[in-house]
Amino acid sequence: MPIFHSRLFAFVIILGFLGCKNSEIAGDKTYTKASENKDMNTMFAGTYTKKEGHVDGQADGIIAIQLDPESGEIMSQSTVAEVVNPSFVKVSKNDKFLFAVSELGSADAPSGYFYSFKIIENNSLEEISKLSTEGFAPAHIALDQTGNFAFVSNYMGGVMMVYRINEDGSLKKQQRVDLENPERSHAHSVTISADNKSAYIADLGNNKIWIYNFNSEKGILTPNEQAFVSLEKGSGPRHFTISEDGKTAYSVNELNSTVTAFEVLKNGGLKILQNISTLPEDYSGKNSTADIHLHPSGKYLYVSNRGHNSIAGFKVENDGRLSASGHFSTQGDTPRNFALSPSGDHLYVANQDSNSVVLFEIDESTGNLLQKADPYEVKTPVCLEFL
Repeated sequence: MPIFHSRLFAFVIILGFLGCKNSEIAGDKTYTKASENKDMNTMFAGTYTKKEGHVDGQADGIIAIQLDPESGEIMSQSTVAEVVNPSFVKVSKNDKFLFAVSELGSADAPSGYFYSFKIIENNSLEEISKLSTEGFAPAHIALDQTGNFAFVSNYMGGVMMVYRINEDGSLKKQQRVDLENPERSHAHSVTISADNKSAYIADLGNNKIWIYNFNSEKGILTPNEQAFVSLEKGSGPRHFTISEDGKTAYSVNELNSTVTAFEVLKNGGLKILQNISTLPEDYSGKNSTADIHLHPSGKYLYVSNRGHNSIAGFKVENDGRLSASGHFSTQGDTPRNFALSPSGDHLYVANQDSNSVVLFEIDESTGNLLQKADPYEVKTPVCLEFL
């Protein structure tokens, strides 16, 4: 071989090596390692992994998704921890740890589990703790405002657990809260008020929001003088959110596809202001709602519809009530949870049954959503959480 050609051949080989050095091949998709994308933003995805049961899990565990910091577009993904059905994940207040539930039933294990992981340099996860949730199908994780306590809701068994988070990220059981009618109770989420004094448990089965006082020094819940608020029959409260000023709160109701708006009273109690549908008037198909989030500006509220396969948008009026502003197709099936970027510029939807995450741009002046990129393949995504 002539000297020029041999040198050129060697140069091409070196370039090819460098181009492949930072990647892994998984099937027909190339996943760039998170450790080589230090300028990217990171979003973790909780997923379903079990192929039997009520869902057809396709993932291998918790996924780290790398995002372009300017456009918000998804650039790569990698599995960073192999956990069975890590359906909800939550990043610690100091960004050092990731918490995850393992959504298991009585046929799978003695209970569900709650994990803590250390987030290491390449956004992989190093397991620290694994504790029982003392119930089945844990479905949600919340943190108090100090970041010292975690709250895990079990969908089955009528149990909500409080855990202390130690400085090293390890967990300690702090309190077990047993809810009324455990055979009927479906505790789906806990929400902590901005002043860290109140906790609200959305119990789909009992059709109530349970109201507790929270002692943030001891990590203990005690019933509020208004122990609960009952919702309209057949509502099924699922997730709950509170405005930044703490004056209004909103429950997304899974069974009748509505949002309930509340006035938050001075003692932490709740007074119902409004019930509003999440669906267009002309829609008559099956639907169940899933997630709810307020825009960082406080001007808009969003809800995911499973069945109609849309994000319902609402404008927040001055008195806290809502007015419908539009329905935006998620370009996929069964939109479970979704996440707003910290800047409020983008919204990401996890389409559980079509194995995709879809990026939308948020129009700041109207709150409307504009699809910004094609659906990105992520196996059975359930929950999205920013680092």
